[in-house]
Amino acid sequence: MSAPSDVDLVAEAVGEVLRARCPQDVVAAAERTGWAPELWAAVAAGGFPWVSVPEDAAGGVAVGGSVAEACAVLEQVGRYAAPLPVAETGLLGGWLLAAAGFEIPSGPVTTAATAGWSGTSSADTGEEGRRPASVSLRQENGDWVAAGSVARVPWAREAARIVLLADSPDGLQVVALDPGAARITPGTNLAAEPRDTVHLDDVPVGGAGGGEVAPAPDGVSHDALLLRGALSRAALIAGAAGRILDITVTYTGQRQQFGRPVARFQAVAAHLVRLAEQTETVRMAARVAAANTRAEPPFLDIAAAATVAGESAGLISAAAHQATGAMGMTREYELGQLTRRLWSWREEYGGERVWSTRLGAALTEGGAGALWPAIARGAVA
Repeated sequence: MSAPSDVDLVAEAVGEVLRARCPQDVVAAAERTGWAPELWAAVAAGGFPWVSVPEDAAGGVAVGGSVAEACAVLEQVGRYAAPLPVAETGLLGGWLLAAAGFEIPSGPVTTAATAGWSGTSSADTGEEGRRPASVSLRQENGDWVAAGSVARVPWAREAARIVLLADSPDGLQVVALDPGAARITPGTNLAAEPRDTVHLDDVPVGGAGGGEVAPAPDGVSHDALLLRGALSRAALIAGAAGRILDITVTYTGQRQQFGRPVARFQAVAAHLVRLAEQTETVRMAARVAAANTRAEPPFLDIAAAATVAGESAGLISAAAHQATGAMGMTREYELGQLTRRLWSWREEYGGERVWSTRLGAALTEGGAGALWPAIARGAVA
């Protein structure tokens, strides 16, 4: 028997914390209030939000590690529906802060894509369906001024720092600012997780205005953030899917009808098979993409994982709710907390239509001769 890998050890460690500190009632309370401070303190004490942020980053809280280890953390976050911006603090926002040379705060960080892809081309989106950046910078009296708005920013109201990518006359910039400098409109997704709108009404940043601005270094771009964001959502979905499979198998094995467990009825068993197939598919796709992510996120791996995760989220939810029947629709049962997150996460950082469109375009662009090598190049590069 081989020794557990670093990825396995990280997953086990954060899983122990969340299993003890994130029961169903903690998640339900956070859905009402928008935050779980005690849970954040427990997870932060282990350094888990900052896994994959280089250890030499300013601030003293980064713990290093690989993207695969960060995604192992996110799988556990998804499994327990932990209402925390772990992906934003480390893999996304922490990455941006460290790349720009900014200090990593000890509190939660948030970020969101300020430019993206619609999946279709139009007059509004421009060539290849790319949406223009929603935040821009300009110079006034030697200082930078930020203008624009960003929708659906996770936990912006609770963040210690908001970090965004902004276009400027001097090129792409990384902008870090105090949430108090922005106008924040609270909002939620379908799972009642905070997804706020951040308005920058000509906010001074850098210099006298506070905040920080730095040119985006090599490897930092709108597309790189979208890829990392899509990978984070695939990992969260994989984790939630695993938990959904476990509780559905347990329930259908215990629920008796006509003198035997309902899992033994062919119609219910078919749902369980579909659920197991889709769970393993999304888990494998997310883990391969994470293992292949180094300095540059691999487009094909992450686009495939995002496409699979988006499709599987719907199939998993349908199969689990069909198998559990009316019980699965009640607030008392854990399933609804998880499936509402699947429906929400699958739409963030692109969604199935966007990534399947881009993946198909990339594969066909190489021609017939490049198709087989692209899909048969090995599970881990």
